[in-house]
Amino acid sequence: MIQTAKRLETVQEYYFSKKLKEVRQLMSEGKPIINMGIGSPDLTPHLSVIEAIQNAMFDKKAHEYQSYQGLPELRQGFADFYAKNFNVNLNSTSEILPLIGSKEGIMHISLAFLNENDEVLIPNPGYPTYASVTELVQAKAVFYDLKEENSWQPDFDALEKTDLSKVKLMWVSYPHMPTGAKATLELYQKLIDFGKKHNILIVNDNPYSFVLNENPLSIFQIQGAKDIALELNSLSKTFNMAGWRVGMVIGNATLIDAILKVKSNMDSGMFYGIQKGAIAALKLGNDWFECQNKIYNIRRNLIFELAEKMNCSFDRNAVGMFVWAKLPTGIKSEPFIDDLLYKKNIFLTPGTIFGSNGEGYIRFSLCVKEEEIVKAINRV
Repeated sequence: MIQTAKRLETVQEYYFSKKLKEVRQLMSEGKPIINMGIGSPDLTPHLSVIEAIQNAMFDKKAHEYQSYQGLPELRQGFADFYAKNFNVNLNSTSEILPLIGSKEGIMHISLAFLNENDEVLIPNPGYPTYASVTELVQAKAVFYDLKEENSWQPDFDALEKTDLSKVKLMWVSYPHMPTGAKATLELYQKLIDFGKKHNILIVNDNPYSFVLNENPLSIFQIQGAKDIALELNSLSKTFNMAGWRVGMVIGNATLIDAILKVKSNMDSGMFYGIQKGAIAALKLGNDWFECQNKIYNIRRNLIFELAEKMNCSFDRNAVGMFVWAKLPTGIKSEPFIDDLLYKKNIFLTPGTIFGSNGEGYIRFSLCVKEEEIVKAINRV
């Protein structure tokens, strides 16, 4: 029997991959499941974006292999977007690398900068892929605590007391997933100072900046951030293009070149039409964000009502595409989620999949139509 690589022993099948099989099975049996677990936008891209990919089909270059670095006008589109929305100036030639979704960037960055047994600081709670990719490249995950009493920000005093001699990289994600904690320039300054002090590459994963957030921030608004940081961003949540797989990573030319060495051996470029659609999306103005956020705000208020029906507490000022709610004292996340699924046909995400500090919390997605949320309220 052919044996799998030892690296697979360090990771499990992604929670949603496994759990959604069960959810789909229940639906096939006729169960009226309301899926509030997944952050997959159910809204559509702007018409101009769809028209751009349609029109691109007739371009002579549309069906050829594309550049590993993407179309020059796509990189310029990202540069213009950052200049307009974050007041961050980027060189579109050397400081921006388009990605086939920012999730692949997590792997590319890890392969580019981590050696076996290097250590990586990973938020607890945080996006599970940071840890699984770290293990796949045979580096070591070192979890750092994020706690509600500290506004879900790193405890830098505790980090300074940690042995950081083998730490090469630190993952952060603000606005924070799953809690919705906002970024602040003060926090970003602390992260950049920490990275420079200990020669640790700081990588900020930033896909939720514009969802229900009136003050979008980038870590590159901090002077000197290019010396020690990278930032990932995505069109998935901001422009309802999750299935298109369009993201990007920004940083100084040396760091971007290192990532390109990996990426150029992993794919053969992003489809031309998708790039053209992304270019159109990046040109959309504030009225686009305002329209999306009106819808999400209505949904969030309904989710707040649902969470209250479950006797949960939550932060009304959190941002992003989810509501992170604390269960009543003594109630465990996963049994609560399963009980809700089997008895009420409602699927939510247990906080434990994001780390041990997620115990006692659940996560609601806003990617659910209003009438479905009302149904859930009535069921509860």
